Amino acid sequence: MMDLILRTLEFAAPILAMIGLGLFGAGVMTEMGLLGGLSRITRPIFSFTGLPDACASAFVVSLGSAVAANGMVAKFRDEGRLEEKEVVLCAIMNSIPVYLRELFTYQIPIVIPALGLVVGGFYALVFIVTALFKISAVVIMSRLFLGKRVCSVPEGIQEERVSFLEAAKRSIRRERRLFLKIAALYVTMTAAVFALRDRGAFDAFGVLPLAEIFGIPPESIVPLTTYVASPIVGISLLGPMIASNGISEVQAMIVLMLGSMFMLPLFAARSLLPRYVGLFGPRLGVGIVALSSGMSIFVRFLILLVLLAFAR
Repeated sequence: MMDLILRTLEFAAPILAMIGLGLFGAGVMTEMGLLGGLSRITRPIFSFTGLPDACASAFVVSLGSAVAANGMVAKFRDEGRLEEKEVVLCAIMNSIPVYLRELFTYQIPIVIPALGLVVGGFYALVFIVTALFKISAVVIMSRLFLGKRVCSVPEGIQEERVSFLEAAKRSIRRERRLFLKIAALYVTMTAAVFALRDRGAFDAFGVLPLAEIFGIPPESIVPLTTYVASPIVGISLLGPMIASNGISEVQAMIVLMLGSMFMLPLFAARSLLPRYVGLFGPRLGVGIVALSSGMSIFVRFLILLVLLAFAR
C-alpha cells in the first residue's frame, strides 16, 4: 500500500503543479481582461461572410457569453432583422469563442499537463482545427445561401482592468476549488490505474471487440468509456497509462477521438439542446445543435481515420 501511495504521489505531484500554475495563469489573464483582445480577429473573419451586422454584434458579445449572444440573435429574429438561415449561421459563429476560451482555461492548464505535451497538444490542436472548420463552413455557406452584405464589426466588449496583484488574488479564490477537485480526482484515478494494473484487472477487457477493431490496448476501454461520461475523469485515467507505456501516444489519440465522438452527442442532448430549443424553438434549435455538433464529430472522424491509417 505504501509503495502504491509513493508511486502515485511521485507521478501526480509534478503534473498537478503544472495544472495549478496553468489554472492560476489563465485566471490572471481573464481577470486582467487580456482575453478581450480576441474581438480584433472578428473583423477579417466577418469581412468574408455574407452575414448581417447584427450577427457581428452578437459575435462580439459571445466573447463574453455565448448565452447572451444567442439571446441577442433570438431577439433579432423576433424583430425580423434576421432570417432563419442567418440565425443558424450566427448561432454557430457564436460557439467559436468557446474553443478559444477553453484553449486557455482547459486545454493548456489541464489537458496538456495531464496527457503530456504530445498527446495533450494534439487534443488542443483538435479544438483549434474544429473552430477553424466551423468558421470556414460558415463563410462558405453564407456566400452560397445568403445575399451579399457588407458586415461591419463593432468595437470589442470592455472588460474590467485590474492590477496584477488583485488579478492574482481573484484567480486564487476562483480557481482554488476547481484545482482541489481536479487534484483529488487525479490522485484517486492515478492510484486506481496503478492498483488495477498491478492486479491484472485490465486483462478482463481483452475480449472486447472495440479494442481489436481500432487497434488499442484492452485496458484503454476503461478510460474510453469513462471519457464519454466525464472527459476529465477519462483524461485522468489515460494520463498514467501513457506515462507507464501501457498505451502508445497514437493509441491514446485514437482513444480521445473515439471518446469525444461518443461523448459529443450526449453532451449536445444533455446541455445544448434544452438551451437552444428554449431560445429558438424546437425546429430551429434542434437544427442548430445537430449542425454544430455534426461538424465537431465530422472533424474528429476525419482525424480518427488519419490516426488509424498512421497506426497501421
